[in-house]
Amino acid sequence: MPKPTRYSPPATAAALLCLLFLTAALRAAGDPLPRGQVVFETAFDPPPPLAGGPHQLVERTDHGKALRLERPAGGPARGGVLTRITLPAERVRGHTLYCYATVRGEGVSAKPQAWNGVKCMLAIEAPSGKVWPQAELGVGTFDWSRVAFAARVPADATAVTLCFGLEDVTGAAFFDDVRIVVGKTPPSPRPATRAAAAPPFKGHDLPRLRGAMIQSRIDEAGLRTLGQTWGANLIRWQLVRSGLKPGESHEGAAFNTWLDAELKRLDAALPLCEKYGLKVVIDLHSPPGGKTISGGYVGSEARLFTDRASQDQFVATWERIARQYKDVACVWAYDLVNEPVENVPGEGCDDWHALATRAARAVRAIDPRRALIVEPSDWGDPGALARFEPIDVPGVVYSVHMYQPHAFTHQGVHSEGGPIVYPGEIKGKRWDKAALAEVLRPAEEFQRAYGVHIFIGEFSAIRWAPDGSAHRYLRDVIELMEERGWDWTYHAFREWDGWSVEHGEDRRDRKPATRPTEREQLLRSWFAKNQKP
Repeated sequence: MPKPTRYSPPATAAALLCLLFLTAALRAAGDPLPRGQVVFETAFDPPPPLAGGPHQLVERTDHGKALRLERPAGGPARGGVLTRITLPAERVRGHTLYCYATVRGEGVSAKPQAWNGVKCMLAIEAPSGKVWPQAELGVGTFDWSRVAFAARVPADATAVTLCFGLEDVTGAAFFDDVRIVVGKTPPSPRPATRAAAAPPFKGHDLPRLRGAMIQSRIDEAGLRTLGQTWGANLIRWQLVRSGLKPGESHEGAAFNTWLDAELKRLDAALPLCEKYGLKVVIDLHSPPGGKTISGGYVGSEARLFTDRASQDQFVATWERIARQYKDVACVWAYDLVNEPVENVPGEGCDDWHALATRAARAVRAIDPRRALIVEPSDWGDPGALARFEPIDVPGVVYSVHMYQPHAFTHQGVHSEGGPIVYPGEIKGKRWDKAALAEVLRPAEEFQRAYGVHIFIGEFSAIRWAPDGSAHRYLRDVIELMEERGWDWTYHAFREWDGWSVEHGEDRRDRKPATRPTEREQLLRSWFAKNQKP
């Protein structure tokens, strides 16, 4: 394979460290470093100050030098070899760093534990604790490849050390083209309460939107049941590509072909949504650059944050959707990405906050009225809002998904764990309504601090949770959402029967129950309070 392109011009580590300290002197003490600021960079030609070892500097063909470390076979099975570079902890406190390197392996033995092996890692020390974020690296022999990882530096960090080596494995590892940049600045202090006296923007004038998620292949009978018989006034319409085969593209022309077909299904359903009094959230479940994971679901944790072309296509996709639906009365909102997972953005790519801002501004230039829904990274979890800041675009509603504790809500979905009862002790912790309120607290605090509206786009519990547990869990979650004035959609209506409130608790019975379940009655009792658009 071709060797990676070297950075140009290749700044030395010493020069960059001097630049960093000069920057620190010019800035006010404690002033955050800007995103993209280079914290450290080296191509080992010449090498930076290195401690530990033993290590070597070796020549690469047409590529200067690289750092080499080895643990020969035949020696002790346990132990390691580590080379260290000290970084300026006082200047990166509170920042999130993106760390990149090019790595090669020769004959690396199997790892005793997942965290062993070739080490490209930051060791971060603080009174609040020690952490060791690191790149995920393989074993055996592998060619030069670019790796990346993120490191959130605590505000009280006392030491930050860049480490290369091998731990509890034998073989040789080579490192080159190391680059550490500021990925995120420390969060701005939050206001105690929102500054504006006006009610938060919701994008609708109804007391509450309550409904369910659906797939695009739902028929008129399903929409009629949900909207007319049950009384829901909202659906979250998934644009989701299932069954993507390995190697099949989810970007470029292939993505647009898939999107054409999905939007035709939506176009056919919108008059029925009007007929049955259903507002619509258009949810881009499968953005450009997604990948197939278990169950055939296509998420955002692949190329959307590592490929600039996929990011540009993502923005263009939302421009297209906005042009197509800006005058459709029943469309309430555009949900930019379902459960974004950015990990470490590729060099030259936007992180989720920047990409969401870019897409939202592009939509606003076309459609000034529809609500824009933004979920925090990672995975739209309520706790992620504690680290998220509002984007600088008007008319944004913020959304999280509620599945905690996962051991209960997903029992038997990905493994055969269980049975687990709610309320009760789950993995050593008492879970009840008060515990669920604590999970949702970051969303409540975000709403209060910034004066924004919250939408719970997904929440659920697997139907075979024992002894009526799913009903009790859903009851508590809904009551918490209602107490806070949040709009919501249940996951999901006539999708997979595992989440279906029309099916009973017997996992083996794949047919709908002959009479309404407690969970169905619960949803319908809340839908009965709805006002129609």
